[in-house]
Amino acid sequence: MLDVAALGELLIDFTCLSTDENGYPTMAAHPGGAPANFLAALAKYGAKTAMLGKVGDDTFGRLLLDTLRRAGIETRGMIAAPDVFTTLAFVTFGPGGERAFSFARKPGADTQLRFEELDLSLIEKTKAFHFGTLSLTDEPARGATQRAVAYAKERGKLITFDPNLRPPLWRSPDDAREQMLWGLGQADVVKLSDNEVGFLFGLSPREGAAYIRGRFGAQLVFVTCGADGCWFQNRGASGHVDSLKNIKVVDTTGAGDTFVGSFLYAKSQGWDALASARFACAAGSVAVEHVGANTAIRSKDQVLARMNGQ
Repeated sequence: MLDVAALGELLIDFTCLSTDENGYPTMAAHPGGAPANFLAALAKYGAKTAMLGKVGDDTFGRLLLDTLRRAGIETRGMIAAPDVFTTLAFVTFGPGGERAFSFARKPGADTQLRFEELDLSLIEKTKAFHFGTLSLTDEPARGATQRAVAYAKERGKLITFDPNLRPPLWRSPDDAREQMLWGLGQADVVKLSDNEVGFLFGLSPREGAAYIRGRFGAQLVFVTCGADGCWFQNRGASGHVDSLKNIKVVDTTGAGDTFVGSFLYAKSQGWDALASARFACAAGSVAVEHVGANTAIRSKDQVLARMNGQ
């Protein structure tokens, strides 16, 4: 039995390390993709996980699949296709550390996943099924994602959703909004950023968490706010949890993915929503002190030590 299966993008993040005298960046390659980062956090804590998706049968695709295997993530749901390239993301940083993304994805392998290629036995064997919106930007992956979510819901799986909005990948803001709203309507647990709540509803994080819970009926809603922690809302409670203090931010890529994976792990251990949110905020905080996304995730003991001030 699997704890969590996720469907979506597995890609290479090229992160800017420095720029030369002409402004061209020197970049380092790291494994990325929000669903993969999410699973990496769960696997780091000992959960049984699997990923469904597509990479190119190329150097980067093979590196990524090997990274999943070394992380303990089941890869038989992954396809290495010879006719498309593995998707590449390029992450640069502004003066205040804000990220900017550009992509080599026209098309990328992740957009070409078809429902007929999915190993549905992985969905049947899992307790929870996770997805985001990057697999909803283009066909055939959009249809594959929608049908996979329906397949999981029909079998009573816990559905978790993280929009992970990347505006450059959408044909229009309206297209992004439509698919994000569809995803919110499918999920039992959702995690959005404060920017995504503003984009969708023009609300504050606190207002957004309550509104989404009431409108879409999710069991639990999180709105993350970077250094300001997160707001959460469920049927019986709401509240705010702080991020860790005195964090030396190096790279925020993947912090939200670490958050939601860490929360789901803590919740699976029987922790209540508040304790789970505290652990998730701490895990996300510690991750941003390191370069990369899933390679920045620290162990459970390291996170707990930082929570306890050690």
